[in-house]
Amino acid sequence: MHDSAAPTTPPDPTTDPLGALEREVRVLIRRAQSTAAQMARLIHPELDASAYPLLAHIAQYPNSRGSDLAAHFGVGRATVSRQLSRMADLGLVHRETDPEDTRGQCITLTDDGVARFEHARDARIGMLEGALASWSEEDIAELATLLRRYSADVVRWLGTRQGEESPATSGTPSVATAG
Repeated sequence: MHDSAAPTTPPDPTTDPLGALEREVRVLIRRAQSTAAQMARLIHPELDASAYPLLAHIAQYPNSRGSDLAAHFGVGRATVSRQLSRMADLGLVHRETDPEDTRGQCITLTDDGVARFEHARDARIGMLEGALASWSEEDIAELATLLRRYSADVVRWLGTRQGEESPATSGTPSVATAG
């Protein structure tokens, strides 16, 4: 069903900074979800949209453990395990027993996984380069710095809320998660 009411003007950042930020984060997340599937398909046509961030993290931190990935992305270990199994079946990651704790596994990208990830990452950087061609390097650096700060602060805040009622049921406004 389509609401026939006239669209409202987005919140003004100078008079409603949090409302404006919520809107922009919401739109950014929706666009990121849309492009995540494209990025995953660029790596391998059978990958889920959630694979690109996992592969990026493993590329940056080789020998990551599944439990570390689950904690970093704020998802259950079973979810990460399923995703890693799929990526292993596709030949993108290699899992071996952690020599320091035989209950865990160390995950690295295979050579094919590295090549496919780097191809997708280069495509994404090219997209950003084209989309932000009119931006100065200083503005791009400032945006990256602010996004990193936003992500760290949201993750920190969510960590302080562990064990409390969920924002959706407590009346506390929901926040976009970083990750």
